[in-house]
Amino acid sequence: MLHSINPFTGELIASRPTDAELRIESVLSTSLKAFDAWRRVTLAQRSACVQRLGQLTVERATELANLMAMEMGKPIAQGKAELLKCAALCRVAVERADAWLSHEELGTAERTAFVRHDPLGPILGIMPWNFPFWQVYRFAVPALLAGNTAILKHASNVSLCAAEIERLFLEAGFNEGVFEVVYVTGSRAAALVADYRIAGVSLTGSEHAGSVVAAAAGKAIKPVVLELGGSNAFIVHEDANLERAIDVFLKARFQNSGQSCIAAKRLLLHDPIHDAFIDGLIQRMSDVSTGDPFSSQTFIGPLARIDLAEELESQWMRSVEAGARVACGGARKDALVQPTLLVNVRPGMPAFEEETFGPLAVATRYSRFDEAVALSNASRYGLGVSVFSEDTEGVLARCGDFAEGAVFINEMVYSDPELPFGGVKSSGIGRELGRDGMLAFVNRKTVVVGR
Repeated sequence: MLHSINPFTGELIASRPTDAELRIESVLSTSLKAFDAWRRVTLAQRSACVQRLGQLTVERATELANLMAMEMGKPIAQGKAELLKCAALCRVAVERADAWLSHEELGTAERTAFVRHDPLGPILGIMPWNFPFWQVYRFAVPALLAGNTAILKHASNVSLCAAEIERLFLEAGFNEGVFEVVYVTGSRAAALVADYRIAGVSLTGSEHAGSVVAAAAGKAIKPVVLELGGSNAFIVHEDANLERAIDVFLKARFQNSGQSCIAAKRLLLHDPIHDAFIDGLIQRMSDVSTGDPFSSQTFIGPLARIDLAEELESQWMRSVEAGARVACGGARKDALVQPTLLVNVRPGMPAFEEETFGPLAVATRYSRFDEAVALSNASRYGLGVSVFSEDTEGVLARCGDFAEGAVFINEMVYSDPELPFGGVKSSGIGRELGRDGMLAFVNRKTVVVGR
């Protein structure tokens, strides 16, 4: 059974049985059959469906944000923002699809040659609970525009969101079988990946889930895109605008109740401004509203499950035992975690080494910029880094030194429909969004015409 539990109240909202093998077989066969028709549909027709999907998402934003608040605790205002971002992706993808998918001319005087981009088939999306709509749109919209079909295996605790997403796609006009949902647990995912009808896999999730899926995809020789989280550094140098850096860090660390792969999880502060930054941050953190996700004033709601809150508490307590100090917060009640700041954090401590998924900020000092770069890179993850400094040219010159998928200067790391998104090392492989994301699941077919 798949259970939906309100993390704020602990109430069981709904239970749904997992799909029987007969239904899974039907979904796979239907998706493959639908692919043969969908790939022949014109890009203009596919774009019209995506455009309608974006419109429906905006029209139902309040209703769907309420569902997210109930099923995984997302503050209502942030839920609406997530849905508007989904609609923006639909708009941008439609606007850019023709250019991104067009042939690449490679001809010379001796021959005509080009690369065309043909769809692969049914793409399996294994998606997480933290952004239950955005993550699905992020994989599915580009894949469908490219002519693939999509099968969604969503996180077990957001099955109500999965069902609503499927309804939206159907109402937007996508043919039967073009977008399907299977209701299975994670243990069934590897078998789905191995099925001959699945042409590629997109997974956003844990490092462990990524390794299991990558192994299954590798054995079956299938393309895979993995987004596996991160432990992003947020570097503040002595010449930074401190007031702006504090403002940006609050959002970068604590939005979505800190449950974001691209959150600023490790705060690296230059010695000369360390104390001033910490003092300013504590003052601002004390004003952050926490509690009921249905309140428009709430910025930090409960974590999506109580076990996640327990794990986060364990990470900061083990770090304190190793010498860190709680400068702010440090309390938990069920799934609701008070925004917490640890200082004196060093490499080797759990809060520095592990990905922390919740409202926990950890601060580490550095004395030279070279040390900041080394500390940023001292992680098995490599999704992104933010650097705050007035010396923009100097930071640009050092971008190649960061082992990250993205470097943001005087800005928080974020995903954007027009920009490729993804990481290196244990943060995953491949890219989503932008032209790279549109071409993640296509056959880049070389065509040569002799003369």
